[in-house]
Amino acid sequence: MGNFIKWIGAGVGFTLGGPIGSILGFVVGSIIGGFTIEDIENAKKYSASGGNVQSGDFEISLLLLSSVVIKADGKVDTRELDYVRTHFKNMYGEERAANAFKLFKGFIQTNTISTQQICVQIRQNLTHASRLQLIHFLFGIAKADGNVVEVEINAIKTIASYLYISLNDFESIKAMFYEDSECAYKILEIEKNATNDEIKAAYRKMVKKYHPDKLQHLGEEHVKGAEEKFKQVQKAYEQIQKERGK
Repeated sequence: MGNFIKWIGAGVGFTLGGPIGSILGFVVGSIIGGFTIEDIENAKKYSASGGNVQSGDFEISLLLLSSVVIKADGKVDTRELDYVRTHFKNMYGEERAANAFKLFKGFIQTNTISTQQICVQIRQNLTHASRLQLIHFLFGIAKADGNVVEVEINAIKTIASYLYISLNDFESIKAMFYEDSECAYKILEIEKNATNDEIKAAYRKMVKKYHPDKLQHLGEEHVKGAEEKFKQVQKAYEQIQKERGK
């Protein structure tokens, strides 16, 4: 369990305080009897990062919000769990992913999570680009069982509103997980009757908004995770260009 505590302490900053810190302390205390949030604070001496917002802050935020979405439809689907496990393994490697999933299962089992409170804490500390990436991942979880149901969409929409993600940005990311003739336009946040110049301008705007470099402060693993979203913007633009014979 020592590596588990070191992993948490080495990777977090703002998440040790406020409602997230309370949930984290409760879950870790349940996993390891007698442990408190102060013990995790002490583990931060293993951290090599001096920044306020660290990769682990994003990681814990992602795990918490993922647990909310997975439980939104009243059941925990193994395909959704596998999606989280696989995604973390691809981003962080086997050992770190194992620690993350251990914490994640604790989040799923607790009923003490206030979505609004944790979103306020996340919103105050993570950049807009980081919050957009959280929403993208949550839709990936919802789609993991092959069917995004209304209750999951509503859960993600609520989270997005608490994170101060605009409805246009929410609909843009949502459209990345559907395939119909309207999705390419929704991804670029434009109407189907937009002019070619308007489409080009929208594309440039979305490239700037979703560029993976905006997540460099969280580490290379998160830059790679953002590339999927970025590619969807490029694909949407190419699809529209093809439809218009460009």
